[in-house]
Amino acid sequence: MSSDQSVVSGKRFPGARYRPPSDPQGPNEREPLPLPDESNDSFRALRGIVREHSAWITPLQQEMARVIVGQKPLLDRLLIALLTNGHVLLEGVPGLAKTLSLKTLANSVALNFKRLQFTPDMLPADIVGTMIYSPQDGGFRTKHGPIFSNLILADEINRAPAKVQSALLEAMQEHQVTIGDETYALPNPFLVLATQNPLEHEGTYPLPEAQIDRFMMKVVITYPSRVDERAILDAMATTEPSLDVRRIVTSEQILAARHIVNSIHIDDKIRDYIVDLVLATRPPISASLDLNGYIQNGASPRATINLCLAARATAFMNGRHFVTPQDVKNIALDVLRHRVTVSYEAEAENITAEDVIRKILDTLPVP
Repeated sequence: MSSDQSVVSGKRFPGARYRPPSDPQGPNEREPLPLPDESNDSFRALRGIVREHSAWITPLQQEMARVIVGQKPLLDRLLIALLTNGHVLLEGVPGLAKTLSLKTLANSVALNFKRLQFTPDMLPADIVGTMIYSPQDGGFRTKHGPIFSNLILADEINRAPAKVQSALLEAMQEHQVTIGDETYALPNPFLVLATQNPLEHEGTYPLPEAQIDRFMMKVVITYPSRVDERAILDAMATTEPSLDVRRIVTSEQILAARHIVNSIHIDDKIRDYIVDLVLATRPPISASLDLNGYIQNGASPRATINLCLAARATAFMNGRHFVTPQDVKNIALDVLRHRVTVSYEAEAENITAEDVIRKILDTLPVP
């Protein structure tokens, strides 16, 4: 391999030449990122508040882990979405506990849970509700649909036609639905976990890029390891598996935690790093990374916003009152993978959006 090429996940890329405008000397001469000044009274107070309000995170993770084996990344992403008022698009083969994960989370937080199986013959009224004629008084009354729940599992969302997908995505964005002449607010907190099956594409209606962008994260889950598979066998190979969980946290605590997440300190250098990551998916900076021929569409400003929120939620879940660069890197792939579209040239070389994002993460200097 020549000196001007690099390998990411087994894929060969040209060497990178990009340096952010704020870093003319290169990554080796950057000043280290300073930690928050703990002598500041406001930072000390914030540290205590974060530790107090995040005390339920570990017990909740442990309680869900009793039922869900080998899917900790998925459970963590669900918590991040719950803490940031976001939604998750999940891609994975059948049988990987997608429904059970969301149902277990709902039971642990004492929230209402509904599962929607999307089919080609569905109508928007099957989701949001409709007006029903009442022969007793000759009027119409409103019948709310299953969307009026806290946690929604939209199973195989790509099997429903576009008008049904639009009804769900509008509710996700606006947190309200209109039935007849009335507008109704949805419960709070409100989280949608939409799933797609990567194995079957016949008879499906792929989500447009503009609608996929409304999901905060796209999480791809794979088969469990051998150790996890054995643990699943021991726990679930019975006609009466133990799926009961204790209620660990209330919805009021979740809503209070959201306000704390907004207060998590994020240094200006990390803010610039987030912007650099997103801009690296767009021309002309992608060309500076020798990725211009591989990227068809870059990430939108929603990626910048969601990357910042997700990093703050990650710090909160770890009991920290400040964000580190590693928080951003840990969540970047899930926030960006569905927002970056690769070109035909990249597909011809078997280079995916994930390969491009990993290349960017490995190339950009970290504060």
